[in-house]
Amino acid sequence: MIHSHIADAIKTPHIVKLKDNLFVARFESMKIYSTLKAVELLLKEGKIHSGDTLLDSSSGIYAYALALACNKFGLKCHIIASKTVDATLKLQLELLGAVVEPAASAPNLKMDQENRVKRIYQILEERKDIHWMQQYHDDIHYKGYQEFAELIANNFQHSSLNIVGGVGSGCSTGAIATYLKNMGVDAKLHGVQPFGSITFNSQHLEDPGIIIAGIGSAIPFKNVRFNLYDYIHWITFDYSLSGTIALLKKYAIFAGLSAGACHTIADWCSRRYETPCLFIAADTGHRYLDEVFKQSENAFPLEELSPIFINDLDGIEMPWSVMHWNKRELTEAKQNIKEELVPV
Repeated sequence: MIHSHIADAIKTPHIVKLKDNLFVARFESMKIYSTLKAVELLLKEGKIHSGDTLLDSSSGIYAYALALACNKFGLKCHIIASKTVDATLKLQLELLGAVVEPAASAPNLKMDQENRVKRIYQILEERKDIHWMQQYHDDIHYKGYQEFAELIANNFQHSSLNIVGGVGSGCSTGAIATYLKNMGVDAKLHGVQPFGSITFNSQHLEDPGIIIAGIGSAIPFKNVRFNLYDYIHWITFDYSLSGTIALLKKYAIFAGLSAGACHTIADWCSRRYETPCLFIAADTGHRYLDEVFKQSENAFPLEELSPIFINDLDGIEMPWSVMHWNKRELTEAKQNIKEELVPV
């Protein structure tokens, strides 16, 4: 197939069978699905117009996807960048025409994320000619994943699947589960979180090594639909590193740290359940060369790793906890967290 733009060519993942009932959906950049569809719909609805500037905060994957979408549709792009956006990605974004503005310096990812959102509010006060994409809060980002869900359903002739993916803003995993359900597939959704994330109430347990951008949160996200998840897994950096290294050494798949977290969990699921287990590798491993791949000697054998089962949020503990979330709504412990950074 000949495509009219590179974003259309690279948005679709490769689905690879790793062993028995373990599969991976390996993306070059997963959020291209959501940004292309979101921008297309905003243009169609007249909420944005050719030449407008689209603004958002990003730790990397979304920035690249939004820059590609803006390039395709003739729009301007402004990114408030996390400190996890490395020099290679920054240069790529700038050559695509995006304005890449680093957030105010912060000692950790939590404050980095807060600073990015604060800067967005400042820009919105200063300029009226800009559209904030709100990847964390606008459910328009769910709509692009219908195509991916159809790809899964067409490739797996099963009525039941286990899907493992990072939660992040909730759009990718939440949308996949929703669309698969609409197609009659019983998809058990395993959401993945790093320790220290506010979303599923592990902010009191900081993992010093954690650098998993995109699958946790330091601020409340409105896009997370808690009642779509069957299981929640909290996992440390070293267990995630182990999954990333194993993915490359055993299967020749070069992917990021969130993919490693999902791989560790999915490998365990594939040994525990008879139904096929598909996990998401949301991007490549290029920005993790120093922090992950050069520390490959620290990787644990995956068959030696297993989670601690917990019954409530008070029981979360490192290095890996799993809870049968059972499609429940958010608990009182979560509802009491301040939400001053969430737009009203």
